[in-house]
Amino acid sequence: MIDLCIIGAGPAGLMAAIHAARNHAQATILEANPTAGRKLLITGGGRCNFTHAGSPDQIARAFEGPPAAKGAVRQERFLRHCLHEFSPDDAREFFRSRGLPETVEPDGCVFPAGNQAAEVRDVLVAEAVRLGAHIQYQAKAIDVAATEGGFAIQTQSRRIAASRLILATGGLSYPQTGSTGDGYRFAQQLGHAVIPPKAALVPLVVQEAWVRDLAGVALADVKIRTALDKRAVVVSGNMLFTQRGIGGPAAQDLSRYLTDALFETRRSIPIEIDVLAGLDELQADRHLQNQFQTQAKKTVSNVLSEFLPRQLALTLCLLAGCGRQTQAGQLPGEQRRQLVRTIKRLPLTVTGVESIAKATVTRGGVSLAQIDPRTMESKVRPGLFFAGEVIDLDGPCGGYNLQMCWSTGALAGRSAARPRTDGDAHV
Repeated sequence: MIDLCIIGAGPAGLMAAIHAARNHAQATILEANPTAGRKLLITGGGRCNFTHAGSPDQIARAFEGPPAAKGAVRQERFLRHCLHEFSPDDAREFFRSRGLPETVEPDGCVFPAGNQAAEVRDVLVAEAVRLGAHIQYQAKAIDVAATEGGFAIQTQSRRIAASRLILATGGLSYPQTGSTGDGYRFAQQLGHAVIPPKAALVPLVVQEAWVRDLAGVALADVKIRTALDKRAVVVSGNMLFTQRGIGGPAAQDLSRYLTDALFETRRSIPIEIDVLAGLDELQADRHLQNQFQTQAKKTVSNVLSEFLPRQLALTLCLLAGCGRQTQAGQLPGEQRRQLVRTIKRLPLTVTGVESIAKATVTRGGVSLAQIDPRTMESKVRPGLFFAGEVIDLDGPCGGYNLQMCWSTGALAGRSAARPRTDGDAHV
């Protein structure tokens, strides 16, 4: 029987193995793929935004998205302990001290200086192996069961007995990387409740057909507003028009709030995009008025094209009722104000989200109520631990979700390495 089996050689599983080995537990990692960290390699467009430059409490607060169901454990509260145990600063020092320099962008996103996700993965694998972890590739776990002395894990070719087990299998997003959702099934087999998984950080699908004409048009620093149960929701960031709606960080962050509402009510949700978020409505009107006066002979759309993408400028004019050939100096004041309202409150109707195959992370997973946040150990099955996206945790874009993986993985690995006492057993 081995000390510890970890299912999944992703960010959470590798970090768990490293911290278990530091505490003198030999870990065997079962990885279904021929290489480790396949999903990690595509994060941040291949650049790997591996954490966020914030305090543990700031990171925890970012996980407080939609209101939790009555009686549910709040993500923010659940994460606070593990984020203090292995903080964003700890994650940054971990990689820096192993020869991986970083760059911090103005919004707090932290990337490897070389902008290569493979460098992050390679540091993790090298450190895990250096400390004695044994990674078995193409070793897909197909079944798990509790035994009198621990756990039995069945792979395609062998049966493994382990006294402790960490499920770090990931979620359902990006299934092409091997995320199949098996961890949810294993958790249920071991007595755990699983919150139904849904897409999170995913592009939004909208009703309006005109977005197709803008597919590929990117906007920087917009604000998107909506209201859910009379609660105002505002997200900020870059966005991109797609063939079916909107994507990019701002739209993906908004999807965390909308996914559950769309799933539960089956109703569309109106949203508004503030295309010029740096100006309030009065300032935007004054800006346009000044531009139209100084460039009176140009068409309205040509003036707008000086600070907005041309195709978007044409669409805004159409939606606001301005003729394509209308000269800026001839636009009536009320029409100008209508154009400003359209720019500041561009309306769209969200009817759904793209499939989970296009999602960055999964919303839902193993219920927080059945996991001890001080250890990541199961309250249902002693000796069973959880780390990473398999847990019902999902944060916004910006390195938050990888920090969650580092923190839950580190805590699960440390906890799984501790000698068990009689007081550790859960009733």
